[in-house]
Amino acid sequence: DVAAHSFGVVYAILVLAPLVEADINLERALAMAALHDLPESLTTDIPTPAWRFLPDGVKTAVERASMQEMLSPSAPAPTKSVTSTDSETENNISAQFMAWWEDLHAKQTPEALLVHDADKIDMFLQALMYEQQTGNQHLAEFWTKPYIFNFPESQAIYDELRARR
Repeated sequence: DVAAHSFGVVYAILVLAPLVEADINLERALAMAALHDLPESLTTDIPTPAWRFLPDGVKTAVERASMQEMLSPSAPAPTKSVTSTDSETENNISAQFMAWWEDLHAKQTPEALLVHDADKIDMFLQALMYEQQTGNQHLAEFWTKPYIFNFPESQAIYDELRARR
């Protein structure tokens, strides 16, 4: 479920950030982690095997449009009187959320790279738990191609998960 996964990514950031050698801005990394799958609330999750049927860049473009729609001033809001100061604050918050999301997708900062690692760590951890709890071996394909992480500390956790299968 998306909520459990999103929480898992946030938790993985809390675990990984102090372990990696890179200087991680924890606020920024946690914000990116919390926002990373938000567009899926409109688009749903597009399974990885389906990506090969999509033109290059379309997934990110659709997710960007979803983020922009959710953060737009015309998006549904609480029914309270809105002052110009409230509107300016909302615009600043929306701009910051969008900037964090764009930073995540640019994959250029240590925080963005760590969130991508945390996202995969949580997915692999969930797959291992499903296999162990249910005996379901249909997830074996998930493990066939070894994944390469951005940080050696993330790689070590992944390697340990693979070894526990």
